[in-house]
Order: sequence, then structure tokens, then C-alpha cells
Amino acid sequence: MKFQTRLLHGKSVQSYEAGATVPAISQCNAYSYESSEQLEKVFQNRAPGFAYTRIGNPTVDAFERRVNELEGGMGAIACSSGMSAVTLSLLNILQSGDEVIAGSGLFGGTLDLLHDLEAFGIIVKFIPRVEKALIEPLISEKTKVVFGEIIGNPGLNVMDIRETGDFLHEKGIPLIVDSTTATPYLIRPLEYGADVVVHSTSKYINGSGDAISGIIVDGGTFHWDPERYPGMKEYAKFGKFAYLVKLRNGIWRNMGGCLAPVNAYLNIIGMETLGLRMERICSNALALAQALEQLEGVTVNYPLLKSNPYHKIAGDQFRNKGGGILTIRAGSRERAYAVINRLKYVKIATNIGDVRTLVIHPASTIYLHSNREAREAAGVFDDSIRVSVGIEDAEDLIRDFTEAIKGL
Repeated sequence: MKFQTRLLHGKSVQSYEAGATVPAISQCNAYSYESSEQLEKVFQNRAPGFAYTRIGNPTVDAFERRVNELEGGMGAIACSSGMSAVTLSLLNILQSGDEVIAGSGLFGGTLDLLHDLEAFGIIVKFIPRVEKALIEPLISEKTKVVFGEIIGNPGLNVMDIRETGDFLHEKGIPLIVDSTTATPYLIRPLEYGADVVVHSTSKYINGSGDAISGIIVDGGTFHWDPERYPGMKEYAKFGKFAYLVKLRNGIWRNMGGCLAPVNAYLNIIGMETLGLRMERICSNALALAQALEQLEGVTVNYPLLKSNPYHKIAGDQFRNKGGGILTIRAGSRERAYAVINRLKYVKIATNIGDVRTLVIHPASTIYLHSNREAREAAGVFDDSIRVSVGIEDAEDLIRDFTEAIKGL
């Protein structure tokens, strides 16, 4: 099956109760059993079932299965937010004294999180781009993971997943990637060598901006050496499921970052149109970027533009799709604000992946806690505008942005 057919008719799409085409919302805290012995087996993972929604829920389970099938993973665990997913994907394998290598062109909230880890004795070394040449000099015995975004938000640097993954595996180091901006529609990173994939499913997977959520998908292919990762020792018996079992029965379960059943349901409804939306969004984004590139007084960043340094790798990895984000540099903060404020059809909001086109001035909002050096390393400048392109008619978006820029 191709992408959109798999979304609607894949193996994870079950025969739901009473012939429903989508799962019911299981909006309850706990599930009862006829005997203590039965509940004991469920708690010990010796029998299928659900005991308490914080640790498992039928609606959330349906969502996890469907995202996992799209990504081609061994299993998935849904979280209360994208930031929760990023946090727990890393803490599942890290302890005090460990080191992380990460791209500096990350979403502002992720950069803040990685700095927060320093309070727990975890050191993060930042590099401009997640690539072999920049990673190699920083590797030490303490390096336990490399983390980066497939398409940087909002820097739009593009990771060569296969080259990076192959190099890291030779060193015994896993690659965890945030594929929020790429989505499974553009690429399945596990097939290219990533070991764990995280998404802020609040974004493109949901699509309507009505449910905060995240997910972690494990490929089950990385060998977690118990000497290098001592926390994995007791889970080695689970083989390819070791990472997932440790995560679900450990830090994810204990920190309480579970996904609400209603939000899981809204994500399922939204993701069924992911292929259709991404086709339109990518087409609109390229058309808008090409049109704005012709205007004087602004510079445009979009991976598929021929002038972009990531043009080739983006075309090769993403089947000539460039994703739904582009950035504009207007010349000054004042001009950036003026462009944003003149737009008629575009909402000024901090989300991405909505059906509506959204804009934001990143330096004064999502990178508020970063200093100038960190902002610029992430591709964020005082005159930057981030555009999350929606599904409107491309002609209307082009006219709206063109008039806003020419009216300065």
C-alpha cells in the first residue's frame, strides 16, 4: 500500500467496536477485572489489557499503533507533548556524566531543554549541523547519543540521515531524530539509519491545531551495549524491544507524561488526511518560496530552492518535497514586524503544521530565552520571519505576502 492508503487501511487500523471506522474515546481512569490474579498479570505485562490510563489506554494504543506503522518501527509510545517525547527519548538512556551531541539549529524549546539537562550532570555539545565531519571531533567515551532535527525548525538545515547513522553505528552510538517537520509523508527515518524517531504530533500529524501531543517510535535495530548503557542491563532479555520496555515501564510511566485519550482521538482523526495535507502544503510552500525569492528587499530560505545548499539532499531524501516551513529575512526587526502585521490571510501564532498558514517572529518569541549567538546558530536573526504554510490557495498566499512586502 502507498502512504495514504496505508493511513486508512493499514494493519494497525482495527475492526473497532460496533463497526466504527475510528476507535471510541476510552475516557476513564481505570479498568476493572474479575480477579486480582488477572489484574496482576496485566500489571506484570504477562497478559494483554489495560489497568490505568496513565500507563495504557485503548484510544492512545490505537494512535500509537497507527503512527508506528507509518514510521515502520517496532513500537511507539505517545506522550503528553512533543517536548515530553524529546525529553523522555533521551533520559531513557542517559545518566549523570553522559554526553550528548546535538545540532544547534533546533527548535527553541528543545535548546532550552538540552541546557536544562546540565543541572543533572548531562553535558550537551552543540554543532552547527548534524553531520559526520562535525560530530567526529567531539566523540568521547562519554558520548551516548546524537540528536538532531531532520529539517531544522526554523533554520531549515537538512540532515543526511544515512551518512550520519552509518557513521554513528560504527562508533556504537545511536541517532535519535526529531522528524516533526518532515513527517512520515516525506521520509521514514528508520529506513535511513535513525534509531529512534520523535514527533511533536501537535503539528502536522494532528493538522488542526487542536491537541497537544508527542510520540516516540523505536526502530528496534540498535544494540544497547549493557556496559556502555548500564541502565539497559536488566532489559537486555527483551532483545529488540529493550528500549521500548525500559521506556514504558520506567521513566515514561513514572514521570506521568501520558497522552489524554481525547487528544489521541483528535490525532487519529487528523492524521487520516496527512498525505493529502502534506501534498498541498509542500506544493504551496515551494510556490510561495519561488515567488518571494523574486522580490527585492527580502531573502528566502526553503530547502528545495535551487539556491539553497540543501537542495540536492532534500530532493533525494524527500522525493522532491521540501516540507511546509520557509523563512524570510526582511532586513530589520521593524520591517519583519511590518510584513507580519500587513498580512491578511495569515495568522500570527506560534504553532506549525496547521491547515492555516501561520507566521511568527522567532527571535522575540520561541527563542526569547536564547542569547544572540545561540539564536544565530539556529538560523534565527532579528529580521527573521518563520512561515508555516497551510492549505490555502497558493495564488492567494503569494498575493498576500507580495503585497505585504511591496508595501513596506
